[in-house]
Amino acid sequence: QVQLVESGGGLVQSGGSLRLSCAASGRTFSRCSMGWFRQAPGKEREFVADIDWSGGSTDYADSVKGRFTISRDNAKNTVYLQMNSLKPEDTAVYYCAASELVRSYYVGDYAYWGQGTQVTVSS
Repeated sequence: QVQLVESGGGLVQSGGSLRLSCAASGRTFSRCSMGWFRQAPGKEREFVADIDWSGGSTDYADSVKGRFTISRDNAKNTVYLQMNSLKPEDTAVYYCAASELVRSYYVGDYAYWGQGTQVTVSS
């Protein structure tokens, strides 16, 4: 079992930055692949970024590549999403997720989810 709590969301102007954190509890965190997803009103939840258990391999959605960076600190049981050059279209609820099996783009491959944190980017 892994419990996840996101923080760090808020309101920011276009071009600004935010860093999201996801604190995990549970003994298996260091073996989990982690993902960040987001969901805008009226849209499906979509993949943003993922990272393997060691932090050595990452992947990003094309829409955020070069602007967002995912990282993790297994000693602190925390995964981060640094978001730079934010755009209004990045406005969404951001969720972190954990998978004990695979690193994946797909929502269904993640067994554990946080409650989400709102990110709003004003133009």
